Amino acid sequence: MISDAELDALRLSGEKVRVVRDGLESNDVTGIVVAWDGEQVLIRRQNRRVVKLDRSYRYQLFSEPRQSPAE
Repeated sequence: MISDAELDALRLSGEKVRVVRDGLESNDVTGIVVAWDGEQVLIRRQNRRVVKLDRSYRYQLFSEPRQSPAE
């Protein structure tokens, strides 16, 4: 699970993140971190829609190569 400090750093930087939910790259969510609580994270996608995602998913910078959730 991603920590509050990591989420805060991503929110302040405004960098685009990739949320890896499963083995399929087409199911990834990309956007910027807007807010979070103990269980969920709000991601603003490029089309300005907001998505609530579980904190247990893998969060990584979009500029980095994709890592599968099993790693």
